[in-house]
Amino acid sequence: MRTIARSLCVFSLAVAGVVTGFAQSGSANRAGPQPGNASETRIAQEVHHQLVLLPYYTVFDNLGYKIEGSTVTLTGQVTQPVTKDDAASAVKHIEGVTRVVNQIQVLPLSPMDWQIRRAEFRAIYGAPGFEKYANQAVPPIHIIVDNGHVTLVGVVLNQMDKQLAYTRANAVPNVFSVTNELQVENR
Repeated sequence: MRTIARSLCVFSLAVAGVVTGFAQSGSANRAGPQPGNASETRIAQEVHHQLVLLPYYTVFDNLGYKIEGSTVTLTGQVTQPVTKDDAASAVKHIEGVTRVVNQIQVLPLSPMDWQIRRAEFRAIYGAPGFEKYANQAVPPIHIIVDNGHVTLVGVVLNQMDKQLAYTRANAVPNVFSVTNELQVENR
């Protein structure tokens, strides 16, 4: 039963992402290319679909890609090595993809970073008015923590939410710096 519910949540996210574009379904760095032809557009949609379906992909990961002809370059940061491997494996089987360049960074294992991730999650998604973001299968504001340095990536509805997320992230103790790469959704 839990598998069916998870599948439905992931399917909903995947459908929403394909309809609105990869950048608008989550993190800004996950934005796909501006494809030059129909083949690249189809590949971009399929790459997006495969990445959002990864089983260990979380709000603490950030995946991006670039398509040049039949070559897909994967970028971003993940907390688990298996997510990096799964991303490359999922994308290399897409029809029309002849080469996958996996440039995904695996973030260092650090108990302090995990403590910061949890605190950042509570600070951002616990803010009044942020329920609209928290109630998604993979919330659209991704929190990347690398040795105490926090980067926020993703898409928010307006400039006020972007600033509020940044302010809340800055208030978390033990953080060395916060970089706000959140994008405001184009409507």
